[in-house]
Amino acid sequence: MLQIKKLVLGIYITASTLAVAQAPSSFQDKSSQPAAQVAPADLSNIGIDQRLNQPVPLDLQFKDETGKTVKLGDYFHSGRPVLLNLVYYTCPMLCGEELAGEASALSMLKFTPGNEYEVVSVSFNPDETPKDAAAKKQVYIARMNEHLDHKTDGEGWHFLTGQQEQIKQLADAVGFHYRRDPRTGQFIHAAGIMLVTPAGKLAQYYYGVEFSPKDIRLGLIEASHDKIGTLVDQVVLYCYHYDPNTGRYGAVVTNIMRLAGAATMLILGGFLIVMYRREKSGSPARTAVVRDGVADSHDSKKGTGRA
Repeated sequence: MLQIKKLVLGIYITASTLAVAQAPSSFQDKSSQPAAQVAPADLSNIGIDQRLNQPVPLDLQFKDETGKTVKLGDYFHSGRPVLLNLVYYTCPMLCGEELAGEASALSMLKFTPGNEYEVVSVSFNPDETPKDAAAKKQVYIARMNEHLDHKTDGEGWHFLTGQQEQIKQLADAVGFHYRRDPRTGQFIHAAGIMLVTPAGKLAQYYYGVEFSPKDIRLGLIEASHDKIGTLVDQVVLYCYHYDPNTGRYGAVVTNIMRLAGAATMLILGGFLIVMYRREKSGSPARTAVVRDGVADSHDSKKGTGRA
């Protein structure tokens, strides 16, 4: 029993050390910067540059899908992050794939646009109209509702159009670089979603046309400053960290080790307490039995002698 206690105590001390260990510098290279995008010569100056922590011009005016004049800031409410992307609604390929990927990812979240967060899609084609925006909104709201637990009427996803001057200011602010092909009239551009805090600052970028629901959920929770989400989400955020180089959340090994060490320490600590209490409560009983046994033995001998 003594050897078992020493073994458990040794494991307990090791777990305690892991729980408070400092992270090695190899896991926390604060000097790293987002990798520059490499593009072929014919796509020069096309892409998305990250403007992390930079403000979005919230006073810019656009028209929503109903034709109403709105300000970008109208969609920024206390505690609600905003998913922002620049597309154009008559795009023959890439923008449709991006919006479809966005709708699919959002349909997998436990959050609903308009409640925990807002979604704003802005056309960078100044020739498009609110009618174009309304047609696209109908398509992608229906797609999002296919798997959404709480169906939405689309109030939380806004499809905007605007004038060239406002579009350019927004595109420059978020680092979105594109140009129009004079031969086809179509636009050459990249694809991605920007996550903006409720205060209007750029927080994260997700590239491509397919998006991870887990990354978006964690990003929304982090951008909201923990005003949405659950305790489990907070634990996951502790173990995962947003990497601007990839636009995804990755595991932080040292934090996982700390959490595992703390959990092990609690379990073993509870085990030691239970063992101690059992031993303490069991000792008097055994002593009483021995004493009774001795007394019985003496009485027996005395009885035999008298007989």
